[in-house]
Amino acid sequence: MPQKVDNAAESTPVESSGVKSARRAVDLIETFAANDVWLSLSDLHARTGFPRSSLHGLLRTLLEAGWLEADTNTARYRLGVRALICGTAYLDRDAVVPFATEALERIREKTGFTAHFARRNGTEVVYLETRESQRSTHLVSRVGRTLPAHATALGKALLAELTHDEIEALMPSTLPALTPNTITTLEGLHAEFAATRERGYAAEVEEGTLGVRCVAAVIPYRIPGTDAISCSMPINQVTDDDARRVGELLAETTAELGQQLRRAGIR
Repeated sequence: MPQKVDNAAESTPVESSGVKSARRAVDLIETFAANDVWLSLSDLHARTGFPRSSLHGLLRTLLEAGWLEADTNTARYRLGVRALICGTAYLDRDAVVPFATEALERIREKTGFTAHFARRNGTEVVYLETRESQRSTHLVSRVGRTLPAHATALGKALLAELTHDEIEALMPSTLPALTPNTITTLEGLHAEFAATRERGYAAEVEEGTLGVRCVAAVIPYRIPGTDAISCSMPINQVTDDDARRVGELLAETTAELGQQLRRAGIR
């Protein structure tokens, strides 16, 4: 009588190895995304802790697939064009982006300042669209850039959508400072969230970038909100009253945009 073969048991080591390699490939891509320099195998070993033998194979595979490109003179690597293609595909398939882009155009036209559309991803905000002011000199925001949520008006507007307990569970007790003005305690953030809920928009002054103040409001089409729009203003060009008026404009614009998205069946 033929012996019954346990296929699940036989496949486990292979599957486990495959999952591990896939996880390492993702981690490697994210390591490149987090660094704006060319990286050598030694750099990657130091940053990831992966064995050099594994790194050789992963780099070769990602290079052949177009996810990386190499400088043959220095044996260093950086992200390849495939990363841009896949990132662009995400935006192309997001039904909210065209509506948000129209709102950004209106905000820039009315205020003269740079407008951003972003989405919260855990403790970060990811910029999905930007309309730069022609007179912008301080700003470096671009599509795909991430910043800590606690240091941006966008992030504070979105974090204020969560409950006290949800925020406590999500955020670390000590927060990194991007500038001397960044709020770095949960107690300070909770006070900001209370103010944000009361006035209907979030605000920050040089907390994310020196020389720049921002206001932001959530687009109310999901509960809790995942997306927000902000306006960035050089501090030497606006008063507190100017920033308040822009914040109120954002609150009005995002409320209208939320209704528009719901009518279109976008959730």
